[in-house]
Amino acid sequence: MKQTFIFILTLGLFACNQSTEKETTQGDWIKGTEAEQIKTIEKQFRGFDNTMVETGYRYQELYWAGQDENWEYADYQLDKIKLSIENGLERRPKRAKSAEHFLTYVLPEIKKTLEKKDIEIFNKNFQTMTINCNSCHSMEKVPFFSVQIPTDRQSPIKK
Repeated sequence: MKQTFIFILTLGLFACNQSTEKETTQGDWIKGTEAEQIKTIEKQFRGFDNTMVETGYRYQELYWAGQDENWEYADYQLDKIKLSIENGLERRPKRAKSAEHFLTYVLPEIKKTLEKKDIEIFNKNFQTMTINCNSCHSMEKVPFFSVQIPTDRQSPIKK
């Protein structure tokens, strides 16, 4: 799956350059054989750290959506958290064991919570989700990534 995605991405990059004359383009930094170019692209996608940056952003958005009782936006953010983690696991399958509980139990529980549209239940279960975030970080030997309930709103999106 990963190889197919990278192949399609690489093919797309080459398809965009229809010029028969060699010219300097933005994509010339991808040097080497096709295999080396794929490795370069993979390196640019990086590992699970980018997944966690997106997840952290969406975690905050999910929290504030719940506080605003903007349940559709909260559901959207929850879906994006799930997608981000699943995509990250394609790049770093060694993280799957830690993420399994989160994907199969924690996120579905939050999904059920959102369907109830009750801020008190949301706050209780969001706290449980936060505890699970920190448990996962401990399992991955990064307990110093201590997730806390957001206190300062960063997003301009508000209901």
